[in-house]
Amino acid sequence: MSILVNETTKYYGEQRALDNVSFEIKKGEIAGFIGPNGAGKTTCMKIITGLIPQTSGKVKINGDDIINNSLSIREKIGYLPENNPLYIDLYVREYLAFVAGIYQIQNKWQRIDEIINITGLTSEQKKRIRQLSKGYRQRVGIAQALLNDPDVLILDEPTSGLDPNQIIEIRDLISKAGKEKTVLLSTHIMQEVEAICDRIIIINNGKIVANDKKKDIYAKASGDITIVVEFDREIQEAELLNINNVTQVKDMKNKTWLLQCPAGKDIRNEIFSYAVMKGYTVLSMQKKEKNLETVFQELTKKA
Repeated sequence: MSILVNETTKYYGEQRALDNVSFEIKKGEIAGFIGPNGAGKTTCMKIITGLIPQTSGKVKINGDDIINNSLSIREKIGYLPENNPLYIDLYVREYLAFVAGIYQIQNKWQRIDEIINITGLTSEQKKRIRQLSKGYRQRVGIAQALLNDPDVLILDEPTSGLDPNQIIEIRDLISKAGKEKTVLLSTHIMQEVEAICDRIIIINNGKIVANDKKKDIYAKASGDITIVVEFDREIQEAELLNINNVTQVKDMKNKTWLLQCPAGKDIRNEIFSYAVMKGYTVLSMQKKEKNLETVFQELTKKA
């Protein structure tokens, strides 16, 4: 089951929250949906889940229009909202039984037992939700999103409030779900996106500024190349600026420098040749690879 968002725009009064947004996520794909605060991520997710209508454009789930088939499509979607609204006076099992009733799940207690085990809620299942830590409340939210075994999983900040061990467990859970489902994951944790997502979609000011496979997304950034060099002695900044194509240098102390050069230039040979000419020894030299955080900063600032 796929998600197709086609030329979708959303206005709140005169404010444009989404501007002609288009992307597609296929079955078995986990897509990371990232952007600055207020970029339009949550609005887009609410439209996909049928909670609010778009102003214009089309949103389809497995070919079915979300406006014309809202109820039947919602049955196939699991959704964890950003604020994770819960009935905190209910017990964990009681709350999940309430959700199971809405979906009219057969053998609901068996399914509840399964999902409690999957989400690591076994030790907390007999507590009221108000008694749970933020991390365990988040697990309850994920449990309700998975309870109906949805074809499409929409997760808005699913690991918010979790400790590092819990984050790893939830990542594994999402990764396993992504093998059979279509997953759209919004998060501010770049390492999370790099760890589990197949596709990365970056949105800024309501517009998509990048949408590509993870392996291709790093090519979207065109900033300077950075080389980290450690010498055997102290060197003056002016000397390093004399190396061909070096545009900027930064002293990292302990005889280590960051050297920048234009995109498409690899100055490691020039650095080594310059050191040999001067009688210096290069103890280590490394080209810093771009990561998702670098791409994100460049594209959102540029936009």
